[in-house]
Amino acid sequence: MILIESAGHSSLFQNVLDFDHWLFTKINQEWTNRFFDQIFPFLREAQLWIPFYLFLLVFITMNFGKKGWWWTLTLTMTAVLSDLLSSSLVKQVIFRYRPCRDPAMTDQVRLLVNYCPQSSSFTSSHACNHFAAAVFIFLTLKQTSRWWRLVFLWAFSISYAQIYVGVHYPLDVLGGIILGCSLGYGMVLFYRKQFGTISLK
Repeated sequence: MILIESAGHSSLFQNVLDFDHWLFTKINQEWTNRFFDQIFPFLREAQLWIPFYLFLLVFITMNFGKKGWWWTLTLTMTAVLSDLLSSSLVKQVIFRYRPCRDPAMTDQVRLLVNYCPQSSSFTSSHACNHFAAAVFIFLTLKQTSRWWRLVFLWAFSISYAQIYVGVHYPLDVLGGIILGCSLGYGMVLFYRKQFGTISLK
């Protein structure tokens, strides 16, 4: 297992980690207000985003027939694979303390949720999952409406919340975004090859 915070890193990587800590401090402790303190913890909760995705699955299935059914199945596969990649693969290979458990940071962190997971902080599974879904949703549905691009704002808000509430560093979220976008794009290619393009008739 690779330990991100261990000694012996190159000066360049250490500079990256130092900047990561600095940016985390800004987001978690300085760029804050009472409204964000209420909204960002809520953005992380499944009871907010699961209904949105369920509605989306039903909407696409009802409006795009057979292609819609295959779309819902592929989006579900994307969600499962993104979680497996982040939680069951990357986090088992690379370990990093979460800010709320990092001995060097625990006294400074504003933890805005009632628990701090013991799993590795790298990568952020929330970021990976939601950006994988966002890329798949946008690239497969962009022909039907320009408004689908808003899914990236949705994914970014949920990902940013991980830093704001104190459970992830920015680098963890960035890693999750890159991993999620790569998987999402791969699933788009798979869907288009197998089932074609969704468009309004």
